[in-house]
Amino acid sequence: SLSKVSLMTSRMKSLKYLDISSNLLSHNAAGVQCQWAESLSELDLSSNQLTDSVFECLPVNIEKLELQNNQITSVPKGMAELKSLKELNLASNRLADLPGCSGFTSLEFLNIEMNSILTPSADFFQSCPRVRELQAGHNPFKCSCELQDFIRLERRSGGKLFGWPAAYVCEYPEDLRGTQLKDFHLTELACNTTLLLVTALLLTLVLVAVVAFLCIYLDVPWYARMTWQWTQTKRRAWHNHPEEQETGLQFHAFISYSERDSLWVKNELIPNLEKGEGCIQLCQHERNFIPGKSIVENIINCIEKSYKSIFVLSPNFVQSEWCHYELYFAHHKLFSENSNSLILILLEPIPPYIIPARYHKLKALMAKRTYLEWPKERSKHALFWANLRAAISIHLP
Repeated sequence: SLSKVSLMTSRMKSLKYLDISSNLLSHNAAGVQCQWAESLSELDLSSNQLTDSVFECLPVNIEKLELQNNQITSVPKGMAELKSLKELNLASNRLADLPGCSGFTSLEFLNIEMNSILTPSADFFQSCPRVRELQAGHNPFKCSCELQDFIRLERRSGGKLFGWPAAYVCEYPEDLRGTQLKDFHLTELACNTTLLLVTALLLTLVLVAVVAFLCIYLDVPWYARMTWQWTQTKRRAWHNHPEEQETGLQFHAFISYSERDSLWVKNELIPNLEKGEGCIQLCQHERNFIPGKSIVENIINCIEKSYKSIFVLSPNFVQSEWCHYELYFAHHKLFSENSNSLILILLEPIPPYIIPARYHKLKALMAKRTYLEWPKERSKHALFWANLRAAISIHLP
């Protein structure tokens, strides 16, 4: 019992150094009084069975105290007023943090090695201004944001950390085990939650703005709406008339054109393709659209029942909303069936600057696919019709 040992020394007027280490000493803090010799300045209590309550039973005038290899988990505040204590050894205990110096105003040396300290407090030297050397190595340090302040503390302490950097090594997390604290770095962004949230919010706003701009510039809502209409039309057709799904091709080609170019289509295109040898059956919206069905549904049905889709391109075509619908669905068929069903006729030159951003498919088609250009010279018309007929050549069932 530590209190009994203290009573043994109470009458030893000249006792200065006492070593009672490696025993089975313990202290029961239930109101037991301790009376040490007033002359005692150095006390070694290492390798005993002492707990936190030992700080209730210590010599008042002690200057050097050895408490290593015990079972101390913390240094209770206000329990001990050891104003003369200069050296304190708490190595090999169960401490989870650095002790404060509220009761040790003269402390100069502290050894707290081989404890259970994961993240030591960074304000130690502020609370203990007289400490000249701190031995805190060989602890299972957890390398995280909280440890960054302690690492900075070493830089500000001016060499007060004994054993730095070899004795200060990360134990957690697993992927950083064995890394010296001096080599462990995290960015300010990773450790500052407020800054991280603000940065994430700003990036989200920028991303939303960019996506919104691209949606508007590329007319994504329009394409989404068209895709939805196409799927709904296909679904209705399947449920209402499943037998029509097996219907084969009925037309050689579907014609898509602007109403402003209808005179050329009616006076030139239709007469030259539908009359004469090798009569070609054309699908034209004025005569082949089924009354009662929506325009989009009629467009889809006509394109699917036609082997080819002929697009009469001109500045008027670019300005027509319905022509864009027809081009979109024909392009959808081209990719879904992996067919070669598009025929482009350039009736008039189209300056690139008048093509809206939403017509990027048209720009891509004109750049990649060969198109037939309507010649102004009458002598070349025969060759134009021959090439067009050759492009449409197919035998309908």
